[in-house]
Amino acid sequence: MILQALYDYYERKAQDQESGIAPVGFEWKEIRFLIVIDADGNVKSLENTREGTGKQSVKKMFLLPKSAKSTGSNAWQTTFLLWDHYGYVLGYPKEDEPDRAKALAMAEKQLRTFIDKLFSLPVQVKADPSVAAVLKFYEKEEYKKVPTLDNWSECCGISGCNLTFRLMGETEPVTGREVVITYHKAIALLPDKTETYEANCLITGKKGIVQRLSASTAISGGQASGKLVGFQKDSGFDSYGKEQGFNAPVSKYAHAAYTTALNTLIKGETHMLVGDTTTVFWAARPAQLENDFSLFFTSSPKDDPDQGVRAVRQLYESIAAGQLSAEDSNRFYVLGLAPNAARIAVRFWVQGTVRDFAYRIKAHFDDLDIARGPKDDEYFSLHRLLVHTALEFKISNVPPNLAGAVMQAILNGTSYPATLLQQCVRRIRAERNVTRIRAAIIKAYLNRHNRIYQKIAKEVFTVSLDKTNMNPAYRLGRLFSVLELIQEKASPGINTTIRDRFYGAAASSPVTVFPQLLKLKNHHVAKLPTRSKVYFESLIGEIVDGIKAEMPAHLALEDQGRFAVGYYHQRQDYFTKKNENR
Repeated sequence: MILQALYDYYERKAQDQESGIAPVGFEWKEIRFLIVIDADGNVKSLENTREGTGKQSVKKMFLLPKSAKSTGSNAWQTTFLLWDHYGYVLGYPKEDEPDRAKALAMAEKQLRTFIDKLFSLPVQVKADPSVAAVLKFYEKEEYKKVPTLDNWSECCGISGCNLTFRLMGETEPVTGREVVITYHKAIALLPDKTETYEANCLITGKKGIVQRLSASTAISGGQASGKLVGFQKDSGFDSYGKEQGFNAPVSKYAHAAYTTALNTLIKGETHMLVGDTTTVFWAARPAQLENDFSLFFTSSPKDDPDQGVRAVRQLYESIAAGQLSAEDSNRFYVLGLAPNAARIAVRFWVQGTVRDFAYRIKAHFDDLDIARGPKDDEYFSLHRLLVHTALEFKISNVPPNLAGAVMQAILNGTSYPATLLQQCVRRIRAERNVTRIRAAIIKAYLNRHNRIYQKIAKEVFTVSLDKTNMNPAYRLGRLFSVLELIQEKASPGINTTIRDRFYGAAASSPVTVFPQLLKLKNHHVAKLPTRSKVYFESLIGEIVDGIKAEMPAHLALEDQGRFAVGYYHQRQDYFTKKNENR
């Protein structure tokens, strides 16, 4: 189903001339420098394609015949049509090679391979004015003059800098000429000597030559040779004499289509990286969700920090206005990929309608909604959620599978992974800091877990303080918060409170800590004005009266989460009322 959806995406984009998706056998790639030549092959200049300077420079992408993997001692025998690095295009040796004679010999072999490929082109391709000019460039050995041009020091300073040609008067390089595209599209689908098997394609249903080996797809953190689909020889996958890709036949065209689609999605704006999971997404038809999807999960750019908040607000408004009713038939796909040795692991694959995804994402933000201060953001992304469960708030310290598991729960509308609660409670106990985001995570986890599994049907954690919630752990969290507030009021400017010394024990073994804290409270209350004494004693009485059972000896993990939410709610309620009274 994944390959079918990717194939359909390619077919839809290929029919749209303005989509910019690469034709079969081509890819979009940066070429830093263009060799500008005239119609007679004379070199005129070396053009830097980047706009701007330094970190502000903008890459320019060009449509090029797709590169092929080349490794080993005979890698010099493989080159690309009309473009490659300066070793192939100019015979210029690598600057960082210590053995200069060896580098020169290798560059000469690479140059000969590149020239031989050019002169072996069919007559109709060589007759094109731009291609003919390139051939003259080599016949006249104009390539020897390029290292004397103004920009050469910058070009050769880039290891393996790629080059191609542009004819004077033309706006695009020679690789984008129609005759080149037509020719290379045809040869890209020609079978090699090992591809002799013909069968019905599992994607298109049409009979054709089967692709034996799948192309590589590079994702963040993975190897450049990683593949979405792969079969090992002699490892139990072979049957009836069929090896590798012949075991699950996909035609060469369908293979080229789905790999081009996947690479396009990964390199475009329809992808994001959360944790170690590269996520791509697309809709069957253009939809606003396709443009905003990544904003719900990743941090907003520094130049527009409110972009994600606006996207969530727009989602709520579109649902309230009934604008998503027309999206019931528009399919939406989300694919999560993670590096796995020499392959790519599929973390999750979720599909549904645009409307389904919109409502599930809204439910996620509803579950996270919790009381906040006036300076807190209204909504926060999945990236911020995850870093609040990690040591030193670093995304690199998030467990490898957690990001994908949380994403999958959001997209499927299922319960959040237990690891999310465990990580959050662990960080709170270690740092003794119940942040708004951590309290929101615990609230969301408990509400969704109870809603789905109906373990405690009547327990629902509200956005702000809930005085009707009789859960002992929740009430003990409230009590601990009040005791800390009393201490802060009695000793203004205090650096270390009971939270710093007793939070971990109070949240896990309350019976061992609270009797001592209640005695200590009497010492602090004595320092308060009468009005404050009455307020806090009344508040403590209301909380303690609600704890019908005896104070628990131990609190399980979920109850430690309830404790944290109660603590946060009570503290937020106190400061909210204080600000309102002002």
